[in-house]
Amino acid sequence: MNPTTLATAATPIPSLETGHVGLNVSDLGRSKQFYREVFGFGVMLVSEEEGRQFVFLTQGERIVLTLWEQSEGTFATARPGLHHLSFQVDSVERVEEIERRLRAIGAKIHHDGIVQHAEGWPSGGVYFEDPDGIRLEVFTPAGVHGHAPAGAAPTCGFF
Repeated sequence: MNPTTLATAATPIPSLETGHVGLNVSDLGRSKQFYREVFGFGVMLVSEEEGRQFVFLTQGERIVLTLWEQSEGTFATARPGLHHLSFQVDSVERVEEIERRLRAIGAKIHHDGIVQHAEGWPSGGVYFEDPDGIRLEVFTPAGVHGHAPAGAAPTCGFF
C-alpha cells in the first residue's frame, strides 16, 4: 500500500454506527452470567449445541454483545487485536452502580475504582476485566472530578 494512500481519509459513510460486538469466551455460562449481572443485559438467543455455543445479549430490542464459546485460556493483552471494550453511560452515578456490581461479584478492577480519563479531564470511568481477562470500561463523558489517575496519560490506554 502506498504511504500517501494511508494519509488520505476516505469520504465518511453517513449513518455508520457500531453494531454489536462479538467476543470469544472460554465458558459461555460463566460469561453470560457475568455480563447479565454487571450490565443487566437481556438474552435474545442462546445455542447450547455442542461445538456451536453462543448467546446474543441485548439492551431492550438491540443486540449489544454476542458471546461465542470458541476459545481456551485467558485474553492475550500483548497480541494484536482488541485493546478494550468501552460502554458509555449518562452519569457518574451509573458508573458507580457498575462499580458496586463489580465489587459484589469480585471482578478484577483496575486503578482502584473510578478515575478520570486523564488528569483535569471531566470524563472517566471504571476499568475492569471479564472472567476471561477481556478488558472493559464503563465511562461517562462528564462529572468525574476528584478521581484523578496516576499521571497524565489516558487511563483507558494503560490497564
